[in-house]
Parts: sequence; C-alpha cells; structure tokens
Amino acid sequence: MPASTSLQSLHAMVWTALMASLIAVGSFLSIPLGPVPFSMQPFFVMLAGFLLGWPHGMIAALLFVTAGAIGMPVFVGGKSGLAALFGPTGGYLIGYILAAGTIGLLTQDRKPGWAIGLLAGLGGLGLIYVCGLLNLIRVLDIGWHKALTIGFLPFILQDLVKLAMAVGTWRIMHKRGLLPR
Repeated sequence: MPASTSLQSLHAMVWTALMASLIAVGSFLSIPLGPVPFSMQPFFVMLAGFLLGWPHGMIAALLFVTAGAIGMPVFVGGKSGLAALFGPTGGYLIGYILAAGTIGLLTQDRKPGWAIGLLAGLGGLGLIYVCGLLNLIRVLDIGWHKALTIGFLPFILQDLVKLAMAVGTWRIMHKRGLLPR
C-alpha cells in the first residue's frame, strides 16, 4: 500500500472516531423531556454526514451506536446496553446511522451549499424521525398522534436550527480548507 493511501486511511479513521466521539458528547448536552430527551446528537450526526461523506459519516454514527450497545455510557443520560437500544429512543439511534449515511451520500464530492445541505439534512432528519416514531409506537404501544406529540413536535424546530448550524459549519470548514476529505 503506498504511503499516501495509508495516510489517507489513517486520516479517515481519525476523523471517523472523532465524529463518533462528538456524537457521544452531544448526548451529554441534553435536557430530559419525557421518553425522548432534547440533545445535541442530531447536530453532530448531521455534521458527520456533511464532513465525512459516504461511508465514513455512517460509520461514525454506527461506531457511536455500537459503543453504546456494548455497554459504554454514551447514550443520553449515560445510558448504554441493548435495553437502551431497544427502548423508546432506540429508533432514533438507528435513524442516526441512516441519516449520517444519507447526508454523506447526497453531499459527497459536492461544493458545500445551503440548498444541497438543507435538502440532504431534511432527508436525514426525516429518516431519524421515521425510525424514532415507528419505534415509539412499537415500544410504548401508542398511536401516530401520540408519537408525533411526544417524539416530533417538541423537537422539530430545534432540529431545524441544528440542521442550519451543521450546514453553516460545513460551509465554514470548507472555506477554510478544514474538511477531512
């Protein structure tokens, strides 16, 4: 393997681990609001997709979820384990993996722009919410109306702000030559 390829692989691994760690940090920046807490995780999940692209954004989110599933206290409230993964917020965690991958795929090798960033981020947020709401319905044995009331409405405006922050961060990092790819 040529030295430049080896260095690129190491670079990608370091950035992937960094973004997985930042997603975990986002879980500690949280406010409990019932079965679904407010946290900064979606910001870092979207940022991982924007900065790392496909497949590394998805791998960062998968690394975060795997760390929590095997017992590291990285989920909101210091939770971990399979019970947390299969509990009320588990669908959102699975949605994080899909969202980071989708955002990375849609923005890969594109110049950072507001339009593509917001569209890709909305797609990612849509996946997070669909997975999260379907799981809330399953775990709490509730209907769509109740799921939307506790798992969507309190969070959507805040998540749209996080999306704008993630796109803005992506654009600034691009302008300054700080993107990892």
